[in-house]
Amino acid sequence: MSFLAIDIGNTRLKWALYSQATPGGVPDEQGAVFLENIDTLSESEWTRLPEPEGILGCNVAGDAVRRRVEEQLELWDLQPRWAYSSPGACGVTNGYDYPGRLGVDRFVSLIGARWTMQQRGPDRPVLVVMIGTAVTVDALDTSGHFVGGLILPGHGIMLRALEGGTAGLRVPTGEVVEFPTNTSDALTSGGTYAITGAIEHQYRALQARCGEAPLTLVTGGAGWKVAPHMNFPHVLLDSLIFDGLLVLNASRRRASG
Repeated sequence: MSFLAIDIGNTRLKWALYSQATPGGVPDEQGAVFLENIDTLSESEWTRLPEPEGILGCNVAGDAVRRRVEEQLELWDLQPRWAYSSPGACGVTNGYDYPGRLGVDRFVSLIGARWTMQQRGPDRPVLVVMIGTAVTVDALDTSGHFVGGLILPGHGIMLRALEGGTAGLRVPTGEVVEFPTNTSDALTSGGTYAITGAIEHQYRALQARCGEAPLTLVTGGAGWKVAPHMNFPHVLLDSLIFDGLLVLNASRRRASG
């Protein structure tokens, strides 16, 4: 079964087409566009694709953006399905106070993370770090229970806040160094260490809670920028939300079959 996975974030839409909807599979085609450009997908990137047999999406950009994407999917006259946060799915128990309010991207990533951990060996806790417009740091215990997580500003939001609230500062193009001696490096380093410090705090907290070091999975459009500055073991995975969508899709097919 060919399958189109769609991840609509706050800044970009990412998609991946699989000839077989198998968790962990490698897409035959994939791409990404900024949200302001999604109205051309049916005439550009998607027009050359073979028609998928199923579509499952994850959307955090709101109903208006979802409807724009659905208009582009009329290219195939195929109704997409959309993932939603629930009390539990695919081995993940949602421990949020109000499970439906957990961001669906976080929920789907937790499902992808749980599956990824199980492919690597015995059950263990997992720390799921998504670094994009915002940063989330979410914890799964050994049994797959989501015990909670952090939300903090992404690097760009931090820098723009400083630029808007502090006279004379401009968004920098500096380097990350331990002891900055110029303003650009100080801003870039400060933002990066604020993020990595929050991640390390949750890493230590989850390790203390579960009695063993968690598998730490880093994903998101800016993950590659931050990961080199994390001084504890971690794995950088671009496909975590797509893996979660594949696992959800497989679970739904089994349930309906």
